[in-house]
Amino acid sequence: MNFLTISNKYLVAFIVFISYTLFAMAWVGGTASMGQIMSSMHVDSLASASFISGAVTLAKIVGTFVAAWLALKIGIKYAFFLSGVLISIGLLTPLAPNYELLLISRFLMGLGGAFMIVYFNPIVMAWFEPEERPTINGINAVAFNVGTGIILWQMANFNALTGSWQNTLLVFSLASMVLSLAWLLVKNKDGGTKEKTNHQSSHPLVQEQHYSYLDGLKDKFNWIYALTYSGILAFYICLFTFYPQAGISQSALVIGAGIVGTIAGIIYSKRVAARIPVIRWSGLIVTLTVVGLSFSSSQIMQTLSAMALGFFIFFPVTALVTIPHELPKMTGQKITVIFSLFYSISYLVGTIVLWSFGKLVDINQGDYRVAFALICIVSSTSFIGSFFLPETAKPQPRIPDKEPI
Repeated sequence: MNFLTISNKYLVAFIVFISYTLFAMAWVGGTASMGQIMSSMHVDSLASASFISGAVTLAKIVGTFVAAWLALKIGIKYAFFLSGVLISIGLLTPLAPNYELLLISRFLMGLGGAFMIVYFNPIVMAWFEPEERPTINGINAVAFNVGTGIILWQMANFNALTGSWQNTLLVFSLASMVLSLAWLLVKNKDGGTKEKTNHQSSHPLVQEQHYSYLDGLKDKFNWIYALTYSGILAFYICLFTFYPQAGISQSALVIGAGIVGTIAGIIYSKRVAARIPVIRWSGLIVTLTVVGLSFSSSQIMQTLSAMALGFFIFFPVTALVTIPHELPKMTGQKITVIFSLFYSISYLVGTIVLWSFGKLVDINQGDYRVAFALICIVSSTSFIGSFFLPETAKPQPRIPDKEPI
């Protein structure tokens, strides 16, 4: 029944964006309500709370790593649907009768979010022309920030509207389920990712060389690409985990400035084809502003550093996530594996850095200076990595000088 098939690419992009925004809202909303959730279960152990964080981290690492395998087995369409269903399991968070079910619901929800972020890129590649991809990639990159910002600034209003934090989280999860069902109506364009027999499909992306996880792990680009991003991700995780405890409370400014930075990055990347310069110099500014935020004793300097940080962390993201799309002979299968490894390696590094940060604070009896020095060094991976990433912009042809008359 063709009239029930969604084939408008902008509607497809809208579903993808809102799906991940809702994940962020449900995820951050659950985190913001965690004190009330734990209290309702009569759980006051910090160790128990840490298990939830650990489950989340494990879901991100494992989920992003196996996402490509899942897509190769069942295709992007149904893999994305499964990610939405897993996110919807977040409805158990406010309903969980015990701590164990809460832990499982948060893990499965995090797993769904980890799957979904990997599937952005093969979906964009299948539905959009090369000149359109930077814009869509940039819009997708800001989805989590939009969801987080909505919760930070409007959670109390949502709770007042629905009657309770439990009802608010239920609404988010049910909305995710509705979008997942809507996704089933999207036209199937799995030609570039799902494993096929030789006689299947004439989709142009099918005629591609097989690119496995082992191929991806052997590919030097994937390691450089992931490690370039890993320092920024590690800082971002530490920012929201430890900086408020250190008395630095400007994290909300980073989110707001990040949305502005992403929009600016989309506009910039549409007009400027070169990808490396914006990654390199934004990376340098990020490291300098991390130093300002971490070590300055001036509230004004910390505020300005936080705003600059948010802007320049996200300003180059459109260029960064577009690079694989512009590499020669890119295929749907290959790009799925690339982003699966990209996020998995980045989250693994971020987890190690997060643990190391906390350990350094403990070793130094609550003094954050050595831990801050570590995160300043780690945040420089974007600047350093830019010297090793390939520039995908095609060189402009040189206009020959006019011969003298």
